[in-house]
Amino acid sequence: MNRLQFEFTVIASSDGKSNVLAITSLTTEDGKCFAIPDELKPINNHKEITKTSTYIKIKNSLKKRHQTRKIWITLNEEQKQTYVDEDGNIQFLDQYLEEISIEQPTGKDNNLQQILDRLVESTEKKEHHNLKNISEKFIIEKFTSRNSNATQWMETFEKECVRFNIIKDETKIEILRLFLEKTCLDWYSSMVTKLTVNSYWTEWKEKFLETFKNRGWDTVTYAFAFRYKEGLLIDYAMKKERLILDINKSIDSRTLIDLIATGLPGFILNKINREEIKDSTDLFNEIRKYESMIYRKNTTVIKNSKLNFKMKTMERKSCKTCEELNKGIRYHPEEACWFNIKKNEQEKILRTKNVNSNSIIEVDLNTEQKN
Repeated sequence: MNRLQFEFTVIASSDGKSNVLAITSLTTEDGKCFAIPDELKPINNHKEITKTSTYIKIKNSLKKRHQTRKIWITLNEEQKQTYVDEDGNIQFLDQYLEEISIEQPTGKDNNLQQILDRLVESTEKKEHHNLKNISEKFIIEKFTSRNSNATQWMETFEKECVRFNIIKDETKIEILRLFLEKTCLDWYSSMVTKLTVNSYWTEWKEKFLETFKNRGWDTVTYAFAFRYKEGLLIDYAMKKERLILDINKSIDSRTLIDLIATGLPGFILNKINREEIKDSTDLFNEIRKYESMIYRKNTTVIKNSKLNFKMKTMERKSCKTCEELNKGIRYHPEEACWFNIKKNEQEKILRTKNVNSNSIIEVDLNTEQKN
């Protein structure tokens, strides 16, 4: 016996959450078919087959669950010893395989199969159409390369998939795109080219964590050093809580409260009794009581800053009169400029002289007319 026909099928893993490539049956050249026991079907049990070039092509061909291919493989000596004994009996891992009958489907069975195929296809289209509606119900923020904890985000994403009964690898990969932004979408496009949408979810998850997992200290130092600067106190407190939880969601409540509180202004922090705060919610309720104090302080600061700015602007305004007379750039009110005052006085004297001269000329003219 020189060759056997191997039936390759994509089946569900033992936990039902992922896909596994398996060999489900063997067929001889004379048409006899032998079933592989369920526990021996996964491809990792068939070491000799995984060494062949045929296996690589099969792996690239089968991506979706329940897909199947029947492939003839010419057996080498090691493969013959694995699947056929010295008397020509079909075996695998020291046990003989059970022969099963192959029945040709009747016309009625064919019609039923066609109906089932159309039903499955219709269901898949409906699921794809509803994918966006389902994603809108996910309680998770979109992921960008600036997210501080990719591992934690991925855990939340997978929990949401379980909550909405999204089990298929292909569906998880498709819906992941709806939660990526900016450069992460470029990464997704590259992965579609490399792995395709029909690959295993475990591969996508591994590549995602390798790419975006933060191994530095920048996000940690930013979260811990984040302090209140302006705006509402409650906005600061909630943002700092999120930054810390993004780094470590299992942090204890006492430490979380202390880290949030230390970023508050000192005059607000001194009004809060630490012993009475048992949870971050208690801290938020206390902070809200002092929002008006921050508002009054900010209003005073804004008014003072505007007044100071106005005064500084007035003080630094150069005198145009000095500039016109080439006296240099001098900073004083133009109406108080000494040169401006002197100029005005000279203009008054000149106007007086002109009036007097005109009067003398008019008198002389009148005298000449009388004579």
